[in-house]
Amino acid sequence: MGVVGGGQLARMMGDEASSVGVELVVLAASREDCAVATADEVIVGEATDEASLRSVVSASDVVTFDHELLDLNLLEGLATGGAVLRPNPRALRFSVDKAHQREMFSRTDLPLPAFRVVRGPDDVSALQGWTARHGAAPVLKAARGGYDGRGVLFPRDDHEAAAMALELLSRGDVVAEERVSLLSEVAQLVVRAVDGDIALYPLVTTVQSAGMCAEVRFPADLAKEEQVRAGEIAREIAQHIGLVGVMAVEFFVTPGGLVINELALRPHNSGHWTIEGCVTSQFANHLRAVSGQSLGPTTPRHRAAVMVNVVGAAAPGSLDAARGVEGVHVHDYGKTWRPGRKLGHVSAVGDDPEVLHVRAWQSARAYGTSTREA
Repeated sequence: MGVVGGGQLARMMGDEASSVGVELVVLAASREDCAVATADEVIVGEATDEASLRSVVSASDVVTFDHELLDLNLLEGLATGGAVLRPNPRALRFSVDKAHQREMFSRTDLPLPAFRVVRGPDDVSALQGWTARHGAAPVLKAARGGYDGRGVLFPRDDHEAAAMALELLSRGDVVAEERVSLLSEVAQLVVRAVDGDIALYPLVTTVQSAGMCAEVRFPADLAKEEQVRAGEIAREIAQHIGLVGVMAVEFFVTPGGLVINELALRPHNSGHWTIEGCVTSQFANHLRAVSGQSLGPTTPRHRAAVMVNVVGAAAPGSLDAARGVEGVHVHDYGKTWRPGRKLGHVSAVGDDPEVLHVRAWQSARAYGTSTREA
């Protein structure tokens, strides 16, 4: 199994690889990438470099991905030449290119915010009068390359929206979206096998801080009918795009119901709790799916789980102190400490969500996270 990208997602795939009978060949940007520690073989190169990608394809039966910073035209050329890529480039386009995703989904009954794709300076004039039509200035998103809040701007008015859109256009297409009335955010993980079999993980509530996920809570704080609806939408998307592997669908919860926010066609931050919390983790099921195996059960092992991300604070914390908190599982990504960098996560599983919340945050603070408790 080749993995394009050497970050923490590839590292955690490596943790599960032997249990599902897979050997991992990782394309890492450097020998310092954290996935090097769990890989069976490492190829150093860039994800957008054709020679590097061909080296991974030659060393692997099938190739998957741990991020979306990809050259789809290059991947399509490799696939045409016989490379087995899962997800394939057609499916990946729905997560790599937000403009493509919005335009394709607008032809279905999937719930979306009002949007407009801005492809050049001539399209910016379409943002005039946005506030009058939608009640607030738009949210602007770079169609490609944005993650963890990067590439997302919040103008105060239509004039500022036009100026910011012109600025973002230097990086490519821009998606202008309606600012929805946000009650909360949830995420639905779905995994689809080569034979089309689909399994859903339990819906979770996600809590954001400074554009990044700070905490994930299972079970989700959402009415049962809305939880069912989230699963239906995820299934529909998985079938529509021909998904193979794990996909996360992030939703805004609004007074009018669920609205699709983002997609990720890979293991996702909102699913880290499944390592201890479910019979089959998202990482094991992703590897099972893309290697052509049957899916493992996604049944939760406990009544509740809380996962907290650890993002480097102004000064390092203590990993030993974090591990000293009773009932908490600490996952260190093996990265050098740096303020604002994702260093790891902590998970607590059990019966009482409030107790788990306290323990997880106690451990994360000891670890040295900069995120604030929600």
